[in-house]
Amino acid sequence: MALQVFTAVTGAGWESALVGALDRADHGVTVVRRCVDVSELLAAAATGTAQAALLSADLRRLDGDTVARLSAAGVAVVGLVDPGDEQAADRLRGLGIGRVLPADAEPEEIARALREAVAGGPAPGRDIADPRAALPAHGLPEPAPERPAGRGRVVAVWGPTGAPGRTTVAVGLADEAARLDVPTLLVDADVYGGVVAQVLGLLDESPGLAGAARQAAAGTFDEAALGRLAWAVRPRLGVLTGLARADRWPELRPHAVAAVLDEVRRSAELTVVDCAFSLEEDEELSFDTAAPRRNGVTLTVLEAADVVLCVSGADPVALQRSIRALGELRDVLPDVEPVVVVNQVRRGPVPGDPRREIGTALERFSGRAVGFFLPADRRATDAALAEGRTLAEVAPSSPLREGLRSMAAALTGVPVPVAGRGRPRLRRRAG
Repeated sequence: MALQVFTAVTGAGWESALVGALDRADHGVTVVRRCVDVSELLAAAATGTAQAALLSADLRRLDGDTVARLSAAGVAVVGLVDPGDEQAADRLRGLGIGRVLPADAEPEEIARALREAVAGGPAPGRDIADPRAALPAHGLPEPAPERPAGRGRVVAVWGPTGAPGRTTVAVGLADEAARLDVPTLLVDADVYGGVVAQVLGLLDESPGLAGAARQAAAGTFDEAALGRLAWAVRPRLGVLTGLARADRWPELRPHAVAAVLDEVRRSAELTVVDCAFSLEEDEELSFDTAAPRRNGVTLTVLEAADVVLCVSGADPVALQRSIRALGELRDVLPDVEPVVVVNQVRRGPVPGDPRREIGTALERFSGRAVGFFLPADRRATDAALAEGRTLAEVAPSSPLREGLRSMAAALTGVPVPVAGRGRPRLRRRAG
């Protein structure tokens, strides 16, 4: 049976000749529709009448979201560019099109690329290594496996609703990792009200992640663009701020955020992402067409992360929410193995030894051991919020800061330097 193909290469002088050359029985390809724009292409893809699409780089309004929607409809994509136009080829690859050919390629070669795209498998020269770190049964992350050169780790900081301290943990973790001399990027991806900019005293009207997502959707996001959009808080710490208003969440498309994460892996050894709480997928049940997915960003980050930290509070209400959230995460993303972080640990809400009681309860009702306990230190966190600075700057001896530093060392594999090491001790001579 011939392979059914859409084309969307309008405006190119070689279109008619190419379509005529492809639409021959000996190539095993049949062009079922020649689309004039992206809207017609997506509408045709929704009918399920073709298995592949042939696109040109100059197709108007072609972006990463279009390629993602074609893939979701079961349509494989192959790109065509004018001979010698490497910039257009790089743009198509940046949109997620793995197979890009010059327009003067032989029809047999184009037909073969279409068949290979439909059959699946990695495109030539694409990096498909999965850097996800394995997590043992006790819940603590093992040392990071060998990763391809230029591939940093992504740590997603997530947790249930109810202010368990996700942003506090994300900011503290990123800051402590940078102080361990690990190049770190902090990303605010909370679509319900990210506050990383306010916590660090930054201008929240900067483009940040929204600007990076726009450029990633257009295939123009690179290391230079990241340098222009990210705040340099410390020599080893950069920040991509979040949405200035929660109602701007449609600006963050899941595919674009995934492309941003893929690019930042090349620039930072560690990327810490502050996520929203919700994992619901009700959008797909409410619309007949491909609708914007508010929670799609959170799901995308959790699925792409090497380590997922589930931040829980230390009181009975927060623990119940965390147990339910862990069950929901298991249903939605069964391959994700979260590390539980219990924040705000203190005596009072839980009788007896809070660490032992909380650890026993979580392991019994969720099947998850606690990876890290973080003590409550309201005075230090209040001082940090009031000054727009980190705990290490306003309360360097805080127990919470010490816990965050130990967690950063465990996740990065960099030991905490011993205070005073390498400095000679001065003693007074008796008398």
